[in-house]
Amino acid sequence: MAKEVPTIQAATRDRIGSRYSKRLRAAGRLPAVIYGSGSEPLSIHVDEKITIGALKRGLHVINLEIEGKGAETCLVKDLQFGFMGDDVIHMDLARVNLDQVVEVSVSLEFYGAPEAAKKSGTVVVHELADIKISCKVRDIPEHIRVDMTVMTGETFTCSDLKMPAGVVLATDPHAVIVRVQTVKEEAAAEAATPAAAAPAAAAAPAAAAPAADKKDQKK
Repeated sequence: MAKEVPTIQAATRDRIGSRYSKRLRAAGRLPAVIYGSGSEPLSIHVDEKITIGALKRGLHVINLEIEGKGAETCLVKDLQFGFMGDDVIHMDLARVNLDQVVEVSVSLEFYGAPEAAKKSGTVVVHELADIKISCKVRDIPEHIRVDMTVMTGETFTCSDLKMPAGVVLATDPHAVIVRVQTVKEEAAAEAATPAAAAPAAAAAPAAAAPAADKKDQKK
């Protein structure tokens, strides 16, 4: 793998439910469930601080040392977030082996600046923050690097990515990751629209004036 698979100590849960999970989190533990490999789902809990720290570093695979159950190699399949969306409150894991081919989402790491963005009045817009890839568990990278210095036009698509050895793109190759947008011309066009409407509005009263003169002549 791109990095060593961490080993995290875990313990089984004898009770489930939101109330018990809340107590675990209050004690610094993160509830999780392990699925797959023809075995029954196993409810566990792990150290929240250690696990969240690993997730933030791009963790996808964990070696779990489960008290009284032995070791399990697991792939992080899903994370459940709290009401505010800023904290992980539950984790779903799948039993895997390192040679198993899986499909996962991997974050993108951007560096460099595209040539088109050096022009005055342009901004770089990031359309995607992660992509889906397919590879063996042992080959899952921490992230995919996006070298924007090789960007020749105004868009950088998934097909422009340089994939690591053994990794296959599973996202639409035509999907745009980055685009360079010109803002100066758009701002000028928006500013010109009200100005063009003003003379038309000012001309309306003048057109009504001759009608008023004819009425006065009849009197």
